[in-house]
Amino acid sequence: MKHGWLKWASFLCLAALAQAEEGKWTPQQVLQLILTNHHCLFGIRQEHSRPDRDLITNGFLARSREEELRGSTTWVAIPRKFTDVTKEVEAAGAAAGSGDLERAKAADAKQKALIADCEKTPEARCRVAAFDGGLQYVLVETMELTDVRLVYAPPRAVGDYGGETDNFRWPRHAGDFAIARAYKDGQPYRPEFYFPISQAGVKPGDFVMVLGYPGRTMRALTAEEMADQRDYLYKLREELYGQWIGILEKVDAEGAITVAATLKSLNNSHTNAQGQLAALARGRLIDKQKAADDRVMQWAAGRPAFAAAVEAKKNLEKLAAERRRTATRDYLFQAIQPGPLALKHATALVRLAAERAKPDAARDADYMEREWTRLRAAMERDQKSFYRPADEALFTCYVEHALNLGEEERIAAIDKVFQPDSIARTVHLLYEATRVTDGSERLKMFQESTEQLRARRDPMLDLAFLLEPELRAWQTAAKTHDGAVARLRPEWRRAVIAYAGKPVAPDANSTLRVSFAHVQGYAPRDAVFYTPQSTLAGMLEKNTGEEPFALPEKIVEAARGVDAAKIPIDFLANADTTGGNSGSPVVNGRGELVGANFDRVWENVANDFGYNPEIARNISVDVRFLLWLLKDVEKADGLLQELGVKR
Repeated sequence: MKHGWLKWASFLCLAALAQAEEGKWTPQQVLQLILTNHHCLFGIRQEHSRPDRDLITNGFLARSREEELRGSTTWVAIPRKFTDVTKEVEAAGAAAGSGDLERAKAADAKQKALIADCEKTPEARCRVAAFDGGLQYVLVETMELTDVRLVYAPPRAVGDYGGETDNFRWPRHAGDFAIARAYKDGQPYRPEFYFPISQAGVKPGDFVMVLGYPGRTMRALTAEEMADQRDYLYKLREELYGQWIGILEKVDAEGAITVAATLKSLNNSHTNAQGQLAALARGRLIDKQKAADDRVMQWAAGRPAFAAAVEAKKNLEKLAAERRRTATRDYLFQAIQPGPLALKHATALVRLAAERAKPDAARDADYMEREWTRLRAAMERDQKSFYRPADEALFTCYVEHALNLGEEERIAAIDKVFQPDSIARTVHLLYEATRVTDGSERLKMFQESTEQLRARRDPMLDLAFLLEPELRAWQTAAKTHDGAVARLRPEWRRAVIAYAGKPVAPDANSTLRVSFAHVQGYAPRDAVFYTPQSTLAGMLEKNTGEEPFALPEKIVEAARGVDAAKIPIDFLANADTTGGNSGSPVVNGRGELVGANFDRVWENVANDFGYNPEIARNISVDVRFLLWLLKDVEKADGLLQELGVKR
C-alpha cells in the first residue's frame, strides 16, 4: 500500500495555504506526510484469520508488541524528496525521433535510469510520476518500510457498518479506522514529525486539510476520451464485476473468509462504477466538458502561439476513436489482474520468466529485479485468497465474456482452448491438471525459466503461453498510445491552463496531494439538506441486529452510559478526494489530527471527471469516535497513552 500510518505519524512541511478548495495540489506547492486506515488493513486481518479465529468479523486488538500481526504485502512509503526531471525525460524522447513507440521507449528507459540512480541512496524507493499526461515529470524518492503490523481494528460491524447499503452514502456511521505500527530494523519506527490528536474535534464551518495519495482523476481528458472511460471502463466494470460479485456471494461457509478481501474489493469498485455512470448522466459532465473544450479551441484558434494545441486536440480525438475498435477486448486483458487468481498467476509467471532472461534495464518495469521480492510475496499471500470453486466460476465467467467478443476483437488463445458449449467443463479440467494453484509449487515456478515452465506441460501455463503474444501486442499498442498522448497532451494542456488564467491542479496520479476544505453539509436533491456530522445516536437508530446493521453487543452496552448524540462518528467536508484517498489524515488549521478520510458521497463519485462545489463532499471518520472506542469499549489504556491521550 502506498499510504500507511503509525501512531498517527505524518511528516508536515508548513506552506502557504491556497484559496481554492478544488484541486489536489502537489507537495512541492504545499506539504508532505504518511498515513492509512481501517479497510486499508483489511488484508492483514484476512491473512491471519481462520474459521476459529475470525478477525474480519470480530476485529483485533494487540495488547502487547508481541501480539501485533505483520502483513506480508503491506508497506509504508515515507516521502523524502521531489525532483523535477521534465527536461531529462523530454530530451530522451525527442532524441528518439518522431515515432510514438520509439519516443515512449526512450522516455521509459530514461525514467528507469533516473530511478536506478535514485535508488543508490540507502533505503530509497523511487518512481517517476507524470503530470498532465507529460507536461511535467517528477522523480519521487521515498523511504519504504516493509514491516507493518496490525495493532487495532474494530469489528467489521463497526468498521464497515452499513456495508454496501451505506457505501458512498450519507448519513454514514462507519468507524472506518485501524491502527498499525511500522518497524525499521526490527524496532518501532519513530517519525521525525507526527500529527497530535485533537480531542476537541471539528464543528460545522471548521477548516480542514486532507493529505494523501489520490489514485486517478480524468479532468484533463477531452470529452471524447471521457466518453471512452464511461463506455469501456465503467460500463464494462459494472457488468463483469457485478457477475463476479454474484459468484462470490454464493460461496459456502468454508470459502467465505478466503474470498472476503476479494469480495470487498470488487464490491467497492462495482459500486464506484455505478456511481460514476449515474453521476456522469445526472450532471451531464461529458456534455459540459465538450462545451469547455470548445471554448478553449475557439480561444486558441485565434492565437498563433497555440496552433499546436489546436492540432493536438484534434489528434487526441483521433486516438480516442482508434482505441474504441478494440476497447472491449482491451478491458478483458486489464481484467486479468483483478480476476481469477489461476489466470493472473499463470500469465505473471510466463511474463516473469521471459523478462528475467533480459538485462534488468530492458525488462518491463513491473518485472525488474527491484520488484521480485514484492511479486513473490504477493503470489505467496494470494494463496490465502484462493478458493478453487469460486476461482473456477470466476474463470468461466471471464471466458464467456471473451467468447462473446466481436470479430475484430477476438482473443485467439481463448478461441483455441474453449468452445461455447463446454466452457465450464474445460475450465474444470484445467484446474484439475494445473499446479499453478498450488502455493508451494507456484513459488518454485517463480524461479524457473521459460524452458522449464514449458517443460512442465501445465495446461494453465500453456494457456498463458498462448495468451502471451496477444498480451504483448496489446501492451505495445498501449505504449504507442501513451507515447502519442505524451506528445499531444502537454500542448493541449498549455492552452487549457493559459485560457484559465490561473493555476490549475494536475490530475491525480497516486502522488502526494493536499486538498483544502471546510466541514459542511449539502443538498443532494430538491428540498433536502444533509447536516455534516453523524453520531452514535444515529448508529444505534440504524441498528436492526441484522447485517449490515448489526452492532456488537459491547458497543450497545457501552452506549447505555453516555449521551450518544454527543459522540461523533463521521463528518462531511468539501475536500477534493478520489479513490486512493482512503486513510488520508484529516487535520485542522493547527496541524492536529481530527479524522481519517474514507469515502465520498454518492452524488460526488464522478468528481473524478470534474469538481462541483455544490456536491463535492468527502466522508471522514471522526477521531473522537476512535478515542471513545479505545477508552470505553476496549479499555485500551496503553494504546491511548501511546497516542498521547490521557484516559
